[in-house]
Order: sequence, then structure tokens, then C-alpha cells
Amino acid sequence: MAVNVTWYTDPGCPWAYSASPALAVLRWRYGAQLNWRLVTIGLAENTDRYAQFGFTPARSAQTALRFRRYGMPFATEPRSRLTATARGCRTIIATRLLDPANELAVHRALQLAWFSSTLLLDEAGDIAAALAQVPGLDVEAIVAALDDDAVSAAYEADRDEARTAEGGPTEFQGKAANSDGRVRYTAPSLIFEFDGRRLEAGGFQPIEAYDVCLANLDVSLERQAPPEDPLPALRSAPEGLVTGEVAAILAQGNEAPDRDAAESALIELAGEGLIRRHALGDDALWQAVPVRAPADAAAADAAGSAVPVG
Repeated sequence: MAVNVTWYTDPGCPWAYSASPALAVLRWRYGAQLNWRLVTIGLAENTDRYAQFGFTPARSAQTALRFRRYGMPFATEPRSRLTATARGCRTIIATRLLDPANELAVHRALQLAWFSSTLLLDEAGDIAAALAQVPGLDVEAIVAALDDDAVSAAYEADRDEARTAEGGPTEFQGKAANSDGRVRYTAPSLIFEFDGRRLEAGGFQPIEAYDVCLANLDVSLERQAPPEDPLPALRSAPEGLVTGEVAAILAQGNEAPDRDAAESALIELAGEGLIRRHALGDDALWQAVPVRAPADAAAADAAGSAVPVG
């Protein structure tokens, strides 16, 4: 029996993005024992509020300097203009309706593009460029559905659900927000539910907060220890992990992640041809090289050793 995790988030929130190492640890430790349900917050329908607070493309890019310490890649080149997050949220929901198996992968692709590129992720063409990184996704169909009635209805339902934090643990802890007249969950907020019990970890939290919630919900969960090197973690995450996520997965107990040691181990694996490095912002995305099945390897070897007849 899995623990249900409701995940309130938004692809354009730097706090949600910066929590990725902790979420990567959760997925490594508990895998399929956690049943994730993503709810989009819809932080901004347009850029008016950002402009009123004095944000500019340069100031937005400078935000990266504040958040880099949490371990995720950031680019610092300013965009050509400010962008709102609503279209990104609609993209996630369109995927949920048309290709639910890829919903989380689309969210991930949007986050990486939001903070590691200058794509304008409220424009169809740039959204499509970000989604091109998701294997097997019908990008054209997703982008074409952004303003469908079903997507609009589901988006509004997500926004309403995300604005139900009033009076709960998240507001009590000072981790809620009220940006449009309703008390909402901030990104990321996780609610864990199991066997009629519910525990709430609102807003940005360390991995220890999530782990304590799970320990108090179900001690029958299998809790996987950190791997000895990055390769098992990368093989469990074919979409790839950034250096900070790998470092967090490798950390023992309550030790702080050792980013330098993780990167050194990743470079070693790349030198052995076991993983690939893809530059991303001020860091990299690392992916394991797919392991060929024995039959496939034998066929490839046979084809390579065949001598053509002239």
C-alpha cells in the first residue's frame, strides 16, 4: 500500500525548483511506495504583479545568485521580458489529460528550462522547445490543447485546491501565502496521507522534514540506503539528475551533501563511458548510458564483426 503524496507546486517558482534535491532523495529512498499527485498553483496569470514589485528581467536573473546554494543549475542571462507561470501550469495539465504518464516529466522539463535557459515559457514555440526533451511526447498536441475548455476547467480546479491552506499547518508554520485574496500553499508543499492519517510539510523544507513525516505514517516502508556511487541513482532516474541531486542522494544520514565529491565521482563515470554529461546553466544534467540486454549486445557484436562479401 503506497503513501499518497499531494504535491503543490509551480514550474516557475525558484523555491520549488530548489527543493528538487530533497525530492530526488525521496524518490530514491521510497520509489514506487510513494504515489505522487501534482497540483499546479498558478502563481501568476500575467506579469503585472511582478512589475509592480519592481521586477525586471535582470532582477529576475539575479535571483539565481540567491538560490544557487541549494544545489540546482541556474542561468543568469536575462530574458527579453518578464514571464508569467500560468501557461506552464496549463502545459502540465494538458499533459495530465492527454498523456498522464508524462505529466511529471513535463513538469521537470519546464522547471529546467525556466531556470537554465532564456526561453519565454508563456509562448507556444518556446514551450514546445522545452518539451522536446521529453521522449515520446506529442508536443504539438499538448501545445494545441493549452486553451481547451477541459484544460481550463482542470487548471481552475488546481488553483482552487491550492488555495485551501487557511487554518492548516502550512499557515501555522508561516509557510502559506496570500497573493490574490485566498490563503494558498506555497511551492513546494507536500501532504502525505496513509491509512486515514495526514501530515503536512508546507513550503520549502529540508529532506529531514519529509522523512520524519513518512516515518510517522508507515514504518513498514522499505527505506533504501544511499548508493555507494552515483550510477545506481542515475539508472533509477533515466530522465537524468543534476549534480546537486546526486550529491543529496549520496549523503549519509544527516550529513550535508558533498557536491565536490559527487561531481568527481560523476566525472569518473563519464570517463568510463557509463554516463553522459549535458551542460545545463552553471552545472550539468547527468544521464546513465542505457544498458543493452545480452541478446541486443550479442546481435550488435555479430553485426560489427560480420565481413561483407564483395
